[in-house]
Amino acid sequence: MKKSLLFLALFSLFGTFSANSQIEEDQTGAWYMYFWNTSFGNSQWGLQGDVQYRNWDLGGDLEQLLIRGGLTYSPKNADIKFTLGYGNITSGEFGDSNETSGESRIYQEALLPHKLSNRFYLTHRFRYEQRWVENQDFRTRYRYNLFLNIPLNQNNLNKNAVYLALYNEIFINGEREIGNGRYVELFDRNRFYSALGYAIQDNLKVQAGYMTQTTDNVSKGQLQLSLHHTF
Repeated sequence: MKKSLLFLALFSLFGTFSANSQIEEDQTGAWYMYFWNTSFGNSQWGLQGDVQYRNWDLGGDLEQLLIRGGLTYSPKNADIKFTLGYGNITSGEFGDSNETSGESRIYQEALLPHKLSNRFYLTHRFRYEQRWVENQDFRTRYRYNLFLNIPLNQNNLNKNAVYLALYNEIFINGEREIGNGRYVELFDRNRFYSALGYAIQDNLKVQAGYMTQTTDNVSKGQLQLSLHHTF
């Protein structure tokens, strides 16, 4: 009996090690992203969304294709924006496999921007997600992101601004049991990002940076190139 338990323990440990080792942490990935938002004239309503093509490597080995959009509402006399949105995500496996899985996601978020002194643009983002992941039970997730943009050559983020962009986002799982006896940890992941940005126009900015994503099992770096468009 003891030998059987020892064998099972070693088998489980080996299986965990093998699963984790499939993802090469030293291989740098790349995410290419477009973020947009707009308002309906002078009203308090608008739309926002993003398209993200995420790769396990610099290009070609699909990690995720994420398409997301939502309806926004900004109350009068309050510096906050609420969003109700939907996302569709296709996830690929690391390496040569072409297997993919799908996810549909509804989310609600609150965005609270404010400025510290003359140069520090700080934004808090709170997001709650309801997730329907293929071959898993219904899941939820809580996210908090702290953004900081610091213009370097002028006091604002308008046209011709060169700026430092930083953020840190933590993800916390709601449901721990995801079906068929499978469980996830309470802590889902953390992302830390640093980049240089340039304002092509007042309403159009580009950023190039590096993000480290850490889970319980893997810590992997990603190059990120993003375009941020307001119209």
